[in-house]
Amino acid sequence: MRFAAVLCDLDGVVWLARQAIPGAPEAVAALRAAGSQVLFVTNNSSASIGDQEGALDAIGIPAAGDVITSAMAAALLVAPGERVLVCAGEGVAEAVSGRGGHPVDGSDETAGAVDAVVVGFHTSFDYTRLRIAASAVLAGARLIATNADPTYPTPAGPIPGGGSILAAVATATGATPVIAGKPFAPMAETVLDALGRPDPATLLMVGDRPSTDGQFAIALGCPFALVRSGVTPPGVVMDPRPHLDALDLAALVALVGTAEPPH
Repeated sequence: MRFAAVLCDLDGVVWLARQAIPGAPEAVAALRAAGSQVLFVTNNSSASIGDQEGALDAIGIPAAGDVITSAMAAALLVAPGERVLVCAGEGVAEAVSGRGGHPVDGSDETAGAVDAVVVGFHTSFDYTRLRIAASAVLAGARLIATNADPTYPTPAGPIPGGGSILAAVATATGATPVIAGKPFAPMAETVLDALGRPDPATLLMVGDRPSTDGQFAIALGCPFALVRSGVTPPGVVMDPRPHLDALDLAALVALVGTAEPPH
C-alpha cells in the first residue's frame, strides 16, 4: 500500500443504498492497517454528516471525521449571512448553517427573497419545489448545485440522481449553475484542505463513475482507480482511462498491494 491517503466514493464503491458491497468494510480496514488514511468523498448531499458517519459505522466502518460531502463543498459558495433556498436534503441545510448562512426550506411558499438556491438529491422533490426554486432563480438568486450526477446507484439499478433534479431547475430558468461537487474545484479545495495540502501523487481516488470520479482525480492531479460495482459494468471501456481497474473495492485493495505507483 503506497498511498498516503485513499479517497473513496461511497455509492457504488462502499455500499449500495447503504447496504455494504461484499468485502468493502474489510478492504477499508486493510487500507488503514497498511497506513493509508481513508477519506470518504461523496457527491451525495442529502444526509447529514452524522447520519453518513453512523451509517458507515453500522456496516463496520468507523468514519468519524472522515466523510466529505458535496454539501460541504456547496456551502463554500455561500457567504455567511446569506439566505439560501435549500432544494435539497438535510445535509445541505446543515452545511449552509455551518457556514453561517440561513437555510430556507425548499417547500416554503412564503420564503421571500433569497440570495442563492442550492439544488441537490432529495426524494421529496416535486413540482411545487421546482416552481419555488425556479421563481427564486428568476428573481435573481444564484443557482448552485451539489453535483450533476444524472443517476444514483442502488441494488436494483440506477435511479435519477441530483443532476436530474438540477436539469429541471436549470431548464425552467435558463440559468447556468455553479456545481460544487466532484469533479469541480470547490470539492477539490475541500478535500485538499482536509488532508493538509499533500502531494497529489500520494493520493488515490477510487470511484465507480469515470465522468465524475475519474475527472476528479484529474482535477486533483492524482491516480484514478475504477471499481465496477456501481454504475460502470465490467467490460465497458471508459474515458478517462483508469490507472487501476478492479471488480470492486476488495479486489482493488488486493491489486494495490502488489502494484507499482501509477505515473
